[in-house]
Amino acid sequence: MSSSLKTIFFDVGNTLLFPNRAHILKLLYARGVTPTLDHWHAVERDTKHKFDEIVQHGGPADHGFWHMFYAQLLAELNLNDDQIHASLVEATRHSANWCDMRPGTCEALQRIGQRYQVGIISNADGEVAAVLEQCGIAACVRSITDSGIVGYEKPDSHIFEAALRTLNSEAEHSLYVGDVYSVDYLGATRAGMQAVLFDVAGAYRDRGLPRVESLPELEDILDQG
Repeated sequence: MSSSLKTIFFDVGNTLLFPNRAHILKLLYARGVTPTLDHWHAVERDTKHKFDEIVQHGGPADHGFWHMFYAQLLAELNLNDDQIHASLVEATRHSANWCDMRPGTCEALQRIGQRYQVGIISNADGEVAAVLEQCGIAACVRSITDSGIVGYEKPDSHIFEAALRTLNSEAEHSLYVGDVYSVDYLGATRAGMQAVLFDVAGAYRDRGLPRVESLPELEDILDQG
């Protein structure tokens, strides 16, 4: 990590906030189907690997991920239902359903914010600021760049450039932390920023990429840098 680091931007989904699975999967629960968190993470790992290949070869970014994710999950559950698939994708795309937060998230952001400018860059629906406010962490960041508002989605460099302008930051002095290699890591590094993957599911554990699985682990890396 560069010693000249001044600004840290975070993704939201699967980084600071996680899907409310009890709400999103209620259609499955109503049928007595209850996929475990381990199963969820296994499908997430597989989907990220496939999705990264598609995006790196010019495929659509971000929104296609959940189509792929739920197609695989439902197939593995032997539940092939197009209506349920569409409902799960739609529920997951709604920012308000990303409201599960790991203990200590606010405190970690506050500690990081004492040393760096902290901002958000998220592919979302224009409502991510309201969700961060409801979860009690909006005050921990200085800027929020939502693709639904600025009109560009990661990995497009324009969204990273827009976020940098909000904090008068330079790319070479900024770090981005997000969970998808093709969207977050490549998007940020191609925009001239440093990047670390937030890899709770372990999708990139054996890829030789800079990664963490928690905010305390990120803090440790920042202390070493």
